Amino acid sequence: MGKNLKPLWPYLNKYRVTLFWGAITVLFNNGLWVLSPQVVRRAVDDLNRHGITQQKILLYSLLLVGLALGKGVFQFLTRWLVIGVSREIEYDLRNDIFRHLESLSYSHYQKNRTGDIMARATNDLNAVRMLLGPAIMYTANTLVFTAVALVFMWRISPKLTLYAFAPLPIASIIVQYIGRKIHERFEKIQAQFSDISARAQENFSGARVVRAYAQEEAEISLFEKTNQEYVNRSLPLARLTGMLWPTLEMLLGFALVLVLWLGGREVLMGRISLGDFVAFNTYIVMLTWPIIALGWVINIFQRGTASMGRIDEILVAQPEITDAGVAPDLKSAVTVRGDIEFRHLDFSYDSVPVLKDVNLKIPAGSSLAIVGPTGSGKTTLVSSLPRIYDTAPGSLLLDGRPIREYPLEALRQNIGFVPQETFLFSDTVRENIAFGVEGATDEQVHRAAEAANIAADIEGFPEGYSTLVGERGITLSGGQKQRSAIARAIIRDPRILILDDALSSVDTYTEEKILDHLRQVMHGRTTIFISHRVSTVRNADRIAVLHEGRVVELGTHEELLSRNGYYTDLYNKQLLEEELARV
Repeated sequence: MGKNLKPLWPYLNKYRVTLFWGAITVLFNNGLWVLSPQVVRRAVDDLNRHGITQQKILLYSLLLVGLALGKGVFQFLTRWLVIGVSREIEYDLRNDIFRHLESLSYSHYQKNRTGDIMARATNDLNAVRMLLGPAIMYTANTLVFTAVALVFMWRISPKLTLYAFAPLPIASIIVQYIGRKIHERFEKIQAQFSDISARAQENFSGARVVRAYAQEEAEISLFEKTNQEYVNRSLPLARLTGMLWPTLEMLLGFALVLVLWLGGREVLMGRISLGDFVAFNTYIVMLTWPIIALGWVINIFQRGTASMGRIDEILVAQPEITDAGVAPDLKSAVTVRGDIEFRHLDFSYDSVPVLKDVNLKIPAGSSLAIVGPTGSGKTTLVSSLPRIYDTAPGSLLLDGRPIREYPLEALRQNIGFVPQETFLFSDTVRENIAFGVEGATDEQVHRAAEAANIAADIEGFPEGYSTLVGERGITLSGGQKQRSAIARAIIRDPRILILDDALSSVDTYTEEKILDHLRQVMHGRTTIFISHRVSTVRNADRIAVLHEGRVVELGTHEELLSRNGYYTDLYNKQLLEEELARV
């Protein structure tokens, strides 16, 4: 449990000054409030001795009002400072979680569901905030008030004080047992909440597929089952929490009855005054809320520690790809020509070989096309260049230097990458194209759109470049999304341009127009593009055929046709398809 809270110490230390002043207000708040029964004690004793006057009544009344006002002021300051710190830490922690998630490697998101990550960054974070705010504040108030009240109660009657606190050992055992159960059950509840978030996120993202296969009712049924499991896990926790508070109240009530019975006898025997007896019982009544708050705090504390453990699992995760091997002379400035060499490159996913002894040289400013059947390792090969996947040291060189010697940020700034799965942000067309280029001008955006042959489409939209594309670019066609992604890569003016099957969603006529524009863009920069169409790759300087992770053919379009191999089969097959389409 303490281990779960350890990651919070740096955040608490950051706001230690504010927390110090918060502690001061806690002392004043409870110090003033604990004096109220003493005023009542004096007033009752004066009344009992018939020594009361109108002036004294007015004085006692003003004292009680003054103590209440003072308590109100310091209670406000306590809430403002302590709850304020919890909000500040929540802000810092949320930013740190997001920053850390941005630094994690692509493999982390392959192993963890988006919905689960979202649940930890929202629902779990809120539980931690409650731990840092209300839980700390009420714990401090309870401890200070109980400690000071105990002194006054002991001075009135040590025997009654012992009777009043007699149920505490029983309460301690109950609190410890129930607290442990709350922690265990809340961890399971949060895990189930992550499942709900993940299922909802997947259904919203895959809404088209769900409708296309008429699986709405089936998915609703699965969601109901997941949701019902969440309820099934939550109800026992609710029963446990519901049992905690009444149990503490019952023990407090038992102590109050005991004090009334034994304290009344002490008054009758003249051992304590009536004012002492009233003050003592007032203290017990005033302790009712702190004791009840203690039960609530235990609940919050157990939830917060369980959630912090889940958040810490994100924070302790380390990126697999880092700048650990960066060369000292490349840390300040990086100028990339674009000369690429794959040297005996091997790569495996979870011990399953994907690329085997790949040897390729791509001179700076030249173009290489990669073709091959699905699963042959084409995407993996090009993904190794921006280090989305890391290859063995020395197996991939850029400008004659191992790629790991380049800082990640500088390396990726020199690469324009259009992935196979096009992703657009829920923003305007302009912002999607300008993504990654700070301060991009309208002229640069338009030029990139022209080069990607998407400018005419954008200008035909009702709001032009200010048109919102919707989540994942859902309002655009597949071809429009791909061309927007190409424009996003072009606007960076990269030394290396990678197009991973980036023209698969456009027809051959549009493809030819895009390629005409791209030939101008490709001039002078290293270009690698993957495609299943011969028409896309035929004009490349060289074409590599990948099969089962190996480069089985390499050459120009004409050279590969003359070898009568895989490339020739692909070419003939596509010629036949085109002839059938014309017929």
